[in-house]
Amino acid sequence: MKRNETSSQNKLLRKTIEKNRRIRMKAFCYKLVSIIPDHHFSQPKELLSHPDQIDEASSYIKMVRERIEVLNRRKAQLISSYVTRTGHGGAGHKYPILTVKELGFCVEVMLISGLNKNFMLSQVISLIEQEAAQVLSVNITRVGESIIHTIHAQVKISRVGVDTSRISDRIQEIISSNL
Repeated sequence: MKRNETSSQNKLLRKTIEKNRRIRMKAFCYKLVSIIPDHHFSQPKELLSHPDQIDEASSYIKMVRERIEVLNRRKAQLISSYVTRTGHGGAGHKYPILTVKELGFCVEVMLISGLNKNFMLSQVISLIEQEAAQVLSVNITRVGESIIHTIHAQVKISRVGVDTSRISDRIQEIISSNL
C-alpha cells in the first residue's frame, strides 16, 4: 500500500517538475523573441511557430555576433594605424582622432586621445543626445599611451535620422575649446 502511495507521489512530483520546466521554457522563448527587432523576422512574429521563432532568433544572434567581430576588427585596425602613425599612443597628434559613423539606426562615435588630452566626456554625451540620439553604451579602453572612447547611440526618431557631420564638427569644437 505504501509503495503505491510513494509511486503516485513520485509521478505527481515528476509531472509538476515537467510542467514547471515547460512554463519556464515558454517564458524564456517569449522573452528571447520579444528582444529581436521586428524587421529581422521574415514574417510577423505571431504567424511563426515556436521553433521558427527560435530559428529566427538564432540567426539574428549569429548576425549580431558577426557584426561585433567586424567592428572589433575595425577598432583594432584604427588603433594600430593610429599607433603606427604616431610612433606610440598619443603625443604625435595635436588633436585626438575622431570618427563618427552612422550604422543604420545607430551612431558610433570613436574618439582616440592621448593620456594628456583632456576633454569632458559628459559634454560629448550631452551633445550626442542634443542631436536626437539616445546614448546606449560608452566604452573606455586604455591602449598603451592612448585612450579609446567608443560611444554607441540610437537615433530617437528614425525617419529624421541624425547628421553625423554636424556631430563630428560639434565634438571637434568641444575638443579644441578644452585644449
